[in-house]
Amino acid sequence: MNAKDPRSPGHPSRRPTRRQRAQRSGQPTADAHRPDGVRLQKVLAEAGLGSRRACEQLIADGRVMVDGVTVRELGTRIDPETQSVSVDTMPITTHTGKVYLAFNKPAGVVSAMSDPEGRPSLQDYLRDRPERLFHVGRLDAETEGLLLITNDGELSNRLTHPSYEVSKTYLAEVRGPVARDVGARLKSGIELDDGIAHVDSFRLVDSTPGYALVEIVLHSGRNRIVRRMLDAVGNPVQRLVRTQFGPIALAEQRQGKVRELRPDELGKLMEAVGL
Repeated sequence: MNAKDPRSPGHPSRRPTRRQRAQRSGQPTADAHRPDGVRLQKVLAEAGLGSRRACEQLIADGRVMVDGVTVRELGTRIDPETQSVSVDTMPITTHTGKVYLAFNKPAGVVSAMSDPEGRPSLQDYLRDRPERLFHVGRLDAETEGLLLITNDGELSNRLTHPSYEVSKTYLAEVRGPVARDVGARLKSGIELDDGIAHVDSFRLVDSTPGYALVEIVLHSGRNRIVRRMLDAVGNPVQRLVRTQFGPIALAEQRQGKVRELRPDELGKLMEAVGL
C-alpha cells in the first residue's frame, strides 16, 4: 500500500466526524438541538440580529454558538428560555418578554414611575409601554442623561451591585478654576459624611475663567455622589450629565427620547455582569 494512501497505517483519517457529517447532511447538532424548540434563525431575528434570511447566513457562516457549541445547521431548534446564544462570541438575549431601554432624562424629571408631588416622572415618557418597568439605579431630579429602564430584575440587580463595579461616566460643569491636584485627590479618596469615596478617572475637558468642564468615571452608586465629591474639593456642580452606563453610551440620543438597546449593546451589558 502506498505510504501516501490515506488508508495506510499511521496516516490521519480523512473520514469526516459525526458532527461534520451531520452538518453536511443538514441534520441539527445534537448538543444544541431541542426537537420541541424554536428555529434558531427565528430566535436570532426576534432578538434584532436582522431578517430571517440574514440570520440564516449567520448560522451558515459558523458565527452562532448555542451553549458554547458552534451551530451551522438551519434545522436546529432551541429553547430560548434556557439555552445561551452568542453571535461572534457576543451573548445575545433571547428571553421573551424582556425590555431594555435607554432614556435621556431631562433635568427636573424624577427617577420614579410616578411622583406624589406631581413633578414630571418617568411615566410621562413611558405611557405607551404595556410592561411593568423600573429604572436601573437613579439620577437625582436635576441631573440629566442616561438612565437604563427594564423589566429584567436579575440584570438590574447585577448592574447596581457594587461587586460588579459597573462604571458610570459623567460630564460636569463646575465653578472654576480647578486646582491641579483635584484629580489626584479625587482618585485617592474624599472623606464624605457616609465614608470615603473616590473616582476611577478624572479629566479636565475645558476651562475658562470661573468655569470648567470635567469628566468623571466612577462605579459608586451612592446618592448624589458626584455632586458631593466635587463640592468637597471646592468645585460645586452647575450642571451634571451622565453620558455612559457601563458599555452603553448616550452618544447623540436626544434629550427626552426613549430607545431600545441594540443587540450588540445588550450583549456587552450582559457580558459586563456575567450573564
